[in-house]
Amino acid sequence: MRVGIVNDLAVACEALRRAVARDPGMSVAWVAHDGAQAVECARRDRPDLILMDLIMPRMDGVEATRRIMRATPCPILVVTATVTGNASLVYEALGAGALDAVNTPTFAPGARVEGAEELLERMRRVGRAHAPRRHGPEPDAAPARPSGEVPRIVAIGASTGGPRAVADVLSALPGTLEAAIVVVQHLSAPFMQGYADWLTAETGRAVTLARRGQALRARDIVVAGEERHLVVGPDARVDYRDAGEEQVHRPSVDELFASLASYPRPGVAVLLTGMGRDGADGLLRLRRAGWHTIAQDERTSIVWGMPGAARHIGAAAETLPIEGIAAAIAARSM
Repeated sequence: MRVGIVNDLAVACEALRRAVARDPGMSVAWVAHDGAQAVECARRDRPDLILMDLIMPRMDGVEATRRIMRATPCPILVVTATVTGNASLVYEALGAGALDAVNTPTFAPGARVEGAEELLERMRRVGRAHAPRRHGPEPDAAPARPSGEVPRIVAIGASTGGPRAVADVLSALPGTLEAAIVVVQHLSAPFMQGYADWLTAETGRAVTLARRGQALRARDIVVAGEERHLVVGPDARVDYRDAGEEQVHRPSVDELFASLASYPRPGVAVLLTGMGRDGADGLLRLRRAGWHTIAQDERTSIVWGMPGAARHIGAAAETLPIEGIAAAIAARSM
């Protein structure tokens, strides 16, 4: 894995260099000292992963992420001095296309790099998530039986650029929508509560973490709250399922969608912007089970990986720009 480092502090760059050097499968492709330089470096030499600082002169990490994802898209991991202290910028960067965020490693006594292992684990996870994988056809789901005893569900999956896309969809949905909304966004555990709080502030609607055993009700909006697979049973109760090591996305959109294929009341499933193909096979299962399925279009996606894969295999009944998705959900859910 060839890695680009973006940071305006020499000591931080050196800590990142030493962290990367610990893994023989990784190497430093280049180092940039501000966002503008990072955009140019990525244009000339696109790496496998970029470690992006947030607060820098000339151009900050949010704008640099936005420009790189528009011109030369590649996986970006935010690495900042304090993730919690820079929470608002972190969510802006995630909305612009960054995949995750982690604190910058620091030097401890004896020139030891503290925080290197956490950084490397996040980097390895990104590498596994975006490596090509083999996949076979999903089994057809049994036809669902309509039931008025459980709420209609709107299931939404997203990854790269998803925070902003999800916020845009939720903001545009009518408050009278009689459906429970369940969201899986590829995020690591430390950011899940902050993500729910951020969505609440952005949309003006109460968004909470899904709790194990929770019985979903119409007008609930819940997001995955653990680094395990969020699933929904036929009785509309939430559960979490452990993931095998081969499953790089935790939580996985495919797992949520697969669990809903036997839900007794078909609803609407939406696959938004994201790298890779997580959710595409699950969306196909839901379409075959009688759900209305929607994929975000290429023009409005930060990365047209997941929705593009769904479109390619015929999983999406509609492919729509982000600004048209809420209306399509409402038309099928009211």
